[in-house]
Amino acid sequence: MEAIEKMNEQLDEATDYIQSQTQFKPSIGIILGTGLGSLVDGIEMQATVGYDKIPHFPVSTVESHAGRLLFGGLRGKPVVCMQGRFHFYEGYTLQQIAFPVRVMNRLGIKTLIVSNAAGGMNPNFNAGDIMLIKDHINFFPGNPLIGPNDEKMGDRFPDMYEVYNHDYIKMAKQVALDLKQPLQEGVYVGLTGPCLETAAEYRMLRGWGADAVGMSTVPEVIAAHHQHNRILAFSIITDMGLADNMHPCSLDDVIGTAAAAEPKLRELIAGCVEKM
Repeated sequence: MEAIEKMNEQLDEATDYIQSQTQFKPSIGIILGTGLGSLVDGIEMQATVGYDKIPHFPVSTVESHAGRLLFGGLRGKPVVCMQGRFHFYEGYTLQQIAFPVRVMNRLGIKTLIVSNAAGGMNPNFNAGDIMLIKDHINFFPGNPLIGPNDEKMGDRFPDMYEVYNHDYIKMAKQVALDLKQPLQEGVYVGLTGPCLETAAEYRMLRGWGADAVGMSTVPEVIAAHHQHNRILAFSIITDMGLADNMHPCSLDDVIGTAAAAEPKLRELIAGCVEKM
């Protein structure tokens, strides 16, 4: 009980501080991944709150992650956007990584949209493609739900059926069709990082049925699903991890490819938000 009380106190303090800075009430939360920070360009900004000002909030340490909560309107819908996220390899626990998702839920979100940069393993993919996430594999050494469970947040043993909302998946496909944008679909596997995978690891992960691999998303999605948020998620395929055709890859390559593909993802997310 003490752990649950402490968590709720921290969530209350973080939420109270944010609400002291803005009374804006979002219904949709958006998490932006590596190289995707300018997706906020379409938001009619109402308020900005730096992570470093929010009690108990982690702080982004990765290049291209700005570290701000942005509040405003996107295609007529009230959203809160995380410009920068947190990763296990930065030294944060899975519970800390999930903390902002808990806070956004306290602020009123019912839907969470997640984006990330990922390595592609499906030979039908190419760098620069956008993949709609239909399912995931949790290969992190743990789970953000480990520990005492607050029944007010969610079930002790949440059913992982339809983690990624089926109606949203259909909607995203239609939006992509309307925009005449190619859209891949696949399974995302989350690993700790920070090193990229070896050829043998890519071969293993592909054998498991994964289409793309990254170092984020899964902890946040598990927490969001636990608290009954509807979830829609996308990966930008920034490099290809084909075990028999490996090439060197750098962070600059990842950020560059993500930035080039970002306008397509921005339109896709905005189109989906408009229909939510």
